[in-house]
Amino acid sequence: QVQLAESGGGSVQAGGSLRLSCAGSLSRLCVGWFRQVPGKEREGVASINARGIATYAASVKGRFTISRDNAKTTLYLQMISLKPEDTGMYFCAAADKWSCLMERDIGYWGQGTEVTVSS
Repeated sequence: QVQLAESGGGSVQAGGSLRLSCAGSLSRLCVGWFRQVPGKEREGVASINARGIATYAASVKGRFTISRDNAKTTLYLQMISLKPEDTGMYFCAAADKWSCLMERDIGYWGQGTEVTVSS
């Protein structure tokens, strides 16, 4: 059973920064971050696979950075220049596939951490 636990969410003003963390068994082929706002589908934000290849949604490229510690027990999402549209519940996710920026690829989910960006 893969257990993932997110932390680091909070409220910030536009232009601010946050770093999310996800602790757990992250040795799957691909791990990443998704976000969701009420009434919308979960959106892939960033992922990194076992080869270290990172992929980002166009809306966050250049502002968000995904990384993982060498022990593969903690996944991070560094977010800078935050915008109100970045508001949402952020989920840590893991997949047994080489690519995992689509919800259908994900096999394991965390419970989520809330991010609120005010203008």
